[in-house]
Amino acid sequence: MFRDTIQVINGWLKVLAEFGLSLILVFVVIDILFPGTTGIVNNLAKIVESFAKEGIVGLIALLVFLLIYRR
Repeated sequence: MFRDTIQVINGWLKVLAEFGLSLILVFVVIDILFPGTTGIVNNLAKIVESFAKEGIVGLIALLVFLLIYRR
């Protein structure tokens, strides 16, 4: 019973994460077509810049994030 509950919650979280990524992609397209509308491109650039600024630690953090996401 507990395992089934965890699987249901994991399923919801996956759907929610996929929806969030789809929403981000829509906002990126809107921001490209109408610059400055959502500001998401600037925010993504800041996130990438913060990973790059930290050097190897930022690279490792980014890789860990990607591994967790792919799982």
